[in-house]
Amino acid sequence: MRRPKVVVVGAGVVGFSSAVCIAESLPGVSVTVVAEKFSPDTTSDGAAGILFAAEFPEIPLERQRRWFRDSFRHLLDIAHSPQAPNAGVMLSSGCQIFKQVPMVTRPFWSDLVIGFREMSRSELQRFPEHKFGQFFTTIKCECTSYLPWLHHRFLDAGGSVERRRVASLDELTDFDLIVNCSGLGSRALVADADVFPVRGQVLTVDAPWIQHFTRDGDGKTYVYPGIGGVTVGGTRQEGDWRLEVDEGDTAGILERCGKLEPSLGNARVVSKWVGLRPSRKCPRVEREVVKVRGGAKTVVHNYGHGGWGVTLAWGCALDALQLVKKSLRDTPPKAKL
Repeated sequence: MRRPKVVVVGAGVVGFSSAVCIAESLPGVSVTVVAEKFSPDTTSDGAAGILFAAEFPEIPLERQRRWFRDSFRHLLDIAHSPQAPNAGVMLSSGCQIFKQVPMVTRPFWSDLVIGFREMSRSELQRFPEHKFGQFFTTIKCECTSYLPWLHHRFLDAGGSVERRRVASLDELTDFDLIVNCSGLGSRALVADADVFPVRGQVLTVDAPWIQHFTRDGDGKTYVYPGIGGVTVGGTRQEGDWRLEVDEGDTAGILERCGKLEPSLGNARVVSKWVGLRPSRKCPRVEREVVKVRGGAKTVVHNYGHGGWGVTLAWGCALDALQLVKKSLRDTPPKAKL
């Protein structure tokens, strides 16, 4: 009996998370990851990779909680295992601070991280421009290590990879099912004009004395210590397609982060990185039947996570897995007239 063939388009953190979930849960299925770029050249490789989330307006909150919970538990298991250094996963404690008290002082994920609490007045004295803060322990996942680790885990589960650009779903008719994790590429691949880039520029600095993260609640200024250095950022420039480092942004990042952590004035800049976050009003995790050359194919979509790809990748991959299982059980799709 022929094994069903599934292709996952995209080799970022969402793509490889989806591929691993499918390959490990469905050993009777042939799974191939097809992508033009693999680590260290994906957008995910530059992600700060610290777990907390925004709230999406049109997705049931319980579904968002499940995505976050499943991702957090998955990475926490790795952080508590001998695999943690190889996978680039670590626990990280720190604070998120606000210039004004936010409307929601306990976000939907507050009970899913560790030790979430409001900061005291004495703790906030470090940040004279800020009036409110939250302290908690979460997880930092460094994709420059995590993606190769997932890649090997996928191969161990019997998966295969193919490096090539996919310009059209018509190129994938040899597969029984398509899982679309192409991120910003979905603008062209599935004609989704709702996907747009949010340019992000970050720096890595050598500052081993910084042990706790600090994030301004506006989402644009943050200091995240990690295994290989301290990530400082950043920018959130919607609709900006530039991939070149902007030295004006570099200066602004160092100035803003230096206000939060004055000791960064003594830190050496190790690297500068720019990436385009694949953003959308809400992530698209659903299936549809599309017309392709010679008939129709079921496509399971999993893209549009913006700056929250690492945070939501495993939870969304588990959702995508359920859609794949259902699709493989169903009768073959028919093309819509």
